[in-house]
Amino acid sequence: MTLILGLDPSLSCTGWGVIRVDGSRIAHVANGQAPTAAKAPMAERLATLQAAIAEVIAAHQPDRAAAEEIFVNKNAQSTLKLAQARGAVLAACGTVGLKVNEHAARLVKKAVVGTGAAEKAQVQAMLKVLLPGVALAGADAADALAVAIADAHLAPR
Repeated sequence: MTLILGLDPSLSCTGWGVIRVDGSRIAHVANGQAPTAAKAPMAERLATLQAAIAEVIAAHQPDRAAAEEIFVNKNAQSTLKLAQARGAVLAACGTVGLKVNEHAARLVKKAVVGTGAAEKAQVQAMLKVLLPGVALAGADAADALAVAIADAHLAPR
């Protein structure tokens, strides 16, 4: 049995989701979101994200984590903010020696829905099929669960 922490880093609200993998079976453990205050200083927002993910790791003791690879926006400022948020989240994992696998967004969608061009609504609908009874904390948590499921299928065992 393996516990996987999926992460969807974002400066405004980082999503997280934990699944249990036992052979080819997956089960929902927990999911949530870590929002930051838009008007707070950058250092405070990053510290909030790092602390929130550290808390999730301490509570669930995952065996590994997974995050989407960073993509470059047309807006360089947005890309930089995403990279900083991602750094804070990955630092929380690195601090406790938690291995992090990275997957392209298209691969995550393909692993969960069957097509790399899937819309968010399609991903969320498939999550409800794959994880019966799951109550999603929000869109960011759904994306994080999708990353965890993709990692269960894509990462070497």
